[in-house]
Amino acid sequence: MVLLHEVINFDHEQIECRADCDPAAGHPLASAERLPATALAEYGAQAMAVHGGLLAEPGQPPRPGRLVALGQLELNVDSIDQATTLSVTATRFGGDDAGQLYAFEIHANDQCLARGRATVMFAHSGDQP
Repeated sequence: MVLLHEVINFDHEQIECRADCDPAAGHPLASAERLPATALAEYGAQAMAVHGGLLAEPGQPPRPGRLVALGQLELNVDSIDQATTLSVTATRFGGDDAGQLYAFEIHANDQCLARGRATVMFAHSGDQP
């Protein structure tokens, strides 16, 4: 399931993506043509994964990782019930070879819909993701 449509900008610490979200058009996380606000965390997680892929060594696949913690989740809406364009930003603020710490925000129409923090741990050599 790919929810992001475009990478707008990225550098070593941050990525900004665009996503067209239409709960009435068969969105994989929607129910009864409504996207629950908790599903916005998936947009943040996908931005983090894309960021990791873009930072991988040239010619090398990105390191497999797992989302192991989601914290400080702030939801400013209950759900999304109409088509909108989302701006998804993920900012890496810590980590090492074992994992990374990110903050993410999802905006639409100059309103912050959700924000939170997430921890990604990398698989050790030989481990399956």
